[in-house]
Amino acid sequence: MLIIELGGPCMYPIIALSIVGLAVVIERLWFYKKSWVNPGPLERKLGELLYKGDAEGASRLVRERETSLHRLFRAAVDHWQAPPDALKMLLEQEVRHEIYRWEKGLMLLSAVARVEPLLGLLGTVLGIVEVFRAVAVAAEGSANMAMLASGIWEALLTTVAGLVVAIPAVLCYTWFSSKIEAAEEALCRGSDFILREKILRG
Repeated sequence: MLIIELGGPCMYPIIALSIVGLAVVIERLWFYKKSWVNPGPLERKLGELLYKGDAEGASRLVRERETSLHRLFRAAVDHWQAPPDALKMLLEQEVRHEIYRWEKGLMLLSAVARVEPLLGLLGTVLGIVEVFRAVAVAAEGSANMAMLASGIWEALLTTVAGLVVAIPAVLCYTWFSSKIEAAEEALCRGSDFILREKILRG
């Protein structure tokens, strides 16, 4: 609490945004864990069921979990009798919907990563302005280097706090972006798989 007080008023929005960023990271980690599945084994199982004409088994398989790929395949199985063009449009819509779910909250995390260093810099500048103001109004000879150094290191606390939050936020955003790319690739691959099976099986 002492460090927060020493850092000045800009420390409070820095802490508030750090809590927001942490909440986004935790929620995204939970969502990604719940929504990801290895596409290979699922495609093989579904392909075997479609080859056998086991519509009931295919329906059970795509309802086993609530991953993005399961939801994509569920939409395809539920509308299997639709013409290929209509099925293709449905799958494209489902892919867009799932990617939107994967990207949710990342703009907020990106904003936190960009704003935190600026808040830290603003706090430091305001702190240094206050230090020099105090030095200027002090009686002649009463200001010394120790007083000046003390004021400056206190002013730099907000920059440190901003960077401490921003660096992990940037790393998390980059990692999440790579997971979205992997999910998009898996969904597009799954869509192609379904359309290929549709053409082959009718």
